[in-house]
Amino acid sequence: MTSANKYHLPKGSSADGPYDLLVTPESAGWGYSGLRILALKPGEAHALSTGDSEFLVLPLTGGCTVAVDGQTFQLDGRAGVFTSVTDFAYLPRESAAVISSASGGRYALPSARTERNGFPARYGRKENVPVELRGAGACSRQVNNYCLPGTFDADQLLVCEVLTPGGNWSSYPPHKHDEARSGIESALEEIYYFEVAGEDGFGYQRVYGTPERPIDVLAEIRTGDTVLIPHGWHGPSIAAPGYDLYYLNVMAGPGQDRAWLICDDPAHGWVRTTWDSQETDPRLPFGAKENDR
Repeated sequence: MTSANKYHLPKGSSADGPYDLLVTPESAGWGYSGLRILALKPGEAHALSTGDSEFLVLPLTGGCTVAVDGQTFQLDGRAGVFTSVTDFAYLPRESAAVISSASGGRYALPSARTERNGFPARYGRKENVPVELRGAGACSRQVNNYCLPGTFDADQLLVCEVLTPGGNWSSYPPHKHDEARSGIESALEEIYYFEVAGEDGFGYQRVYGTPERPIDVLAEIRTGDTVLIPHGWHGPSIAAPGYDLYYLNVMAGPGQDRAWLICDDPAHGWVRTTWDSQETDPRLPFGAKENDR
């Protein structure tokens, strides 16, 4: 079995300078996916060189201004991850950007290493972010599809948010995407970044592998924690009763077709068939997302 400590990064354990979290392909021990959580005080600015990766600037709290490639994008942001979706900005590889905020805030900077530079810097409107309700009953959750095939163009980067009401399970049935199988499964490295509602809120994340590729993680997660998933079945993500759970998913891999294809664990995939007879959790959707449309 591989050690869970390598894949569970508690809050602060991977902080570096202005970043509350810094995960690079090198630090993760893989090839493509990265994530930074940038904290800015009121009036602060941060210079970001994208290098060989494409990035999003995705506000978690607060708004900001993004200057890149001769353009300036004003991001309205949001009060928090449970209140609404947000607008965002896309940064191409080999770009120099400056992120500044008059009010201060925290900003997710998901990234993917890419050899191409197929898309320019541009603004993503919150009104164009598809909000999807998945599952039913205790498996109900909300998915904000920011940067996926069919929702926003990028070279390699895949980004979404999942919000799970307290007491529910998401990322379930357990699934994987670690083999390139045409039309069936993609090979993607994945990062889960968590926030939990409530000062004492917590949840759990499970990751497990196969005899050929073992991995064994059962982590109690709290706000600011991160779990790295290089391979293997992942799920469930469990929200403790009374504490809503948020996580940001960042994915990238070697495939040039930018597909997100998953395979359920055959021992548990049958659970999907039970959703037809259950209602979606009435606590969804979160916040004012639907009213903003």
